[in-house]
Amino acid sequence: MRLNVNPNRMQLLRLKKRLVLAQKGHKLLKDKQDELMKQFIELIDRLKGFRKNVEDSYLKALHRFTIATAPLNREEIQEAFLLPALKFNLKVTEKQVMNLRVPSFQPEFEGDLVSYGYSNMPGDVDFALEDLRESLTMMIELAESMKKLELLADEIDKTRRRVNALEYLLIPNIRETIRYITMKLEELERGNLTRLMKVKDMLEQKEEKERADRRSKREAAGL
Repeated sequence: MRLNVNPNRMQLLRLKKRLVLAQKGHKLLKDKQDELMKQFIELIDRLKGFRKNVEDSYLKALHRFTIATAPLNREEIQEAFLLPALKFNLKVTEKQVMNLRVPSFQPEFEGDLVSYGYSNMPGDVDFALEDLRESLTMMIELAESMKKLELLADEIDKTRRRVNALEYLLIPNIRETIRYITMKLEELERGNLTRLMKVKDMLEQKEEKERADRRSKREAAGL
């Protein structure tokens, strides 16, 4: 489909410049799309095994904690963890991935993991809590990766739409308009050339007639 522009030389020059810019933009967006897809596929491959590891780690830690606290009643467990000595803070920052802002989660632990007396609690509880802390760290890393995956998918979709718009709409429309204007200008040039040739023929015929008239007058005067 042609663009709605006047078929003149100025528009033709503008469209040629616009076509060059559109082709450069298409190449840049295509390269960006390929790199985003590469990172997207790499992240999916990594998450396939990592998600299973996180689930296994959490279930293992939970099972270990359940077994370790089995000899204790509910009141003893609640009393042991009533005043936790460990503070948790999640630091959220951002990093750039192909001009895309991706959140980065950094878990921060302050204090002691153990807030109970060693004599009142089985030793396996210490290891179970350590496993739970490690499992929490892995969950946060998984959440960061999942968010990055979501943002990459959205950016890939946006980039793909822009690439398709340039490749299948704007660039073909500009080329079609350039061809149309070029044909119009060539047609006008041929028309002008034809008119000039006709004018030339008319002038030559007029000059030939004038020469003929002059010869006739000279011949008449000689007679």
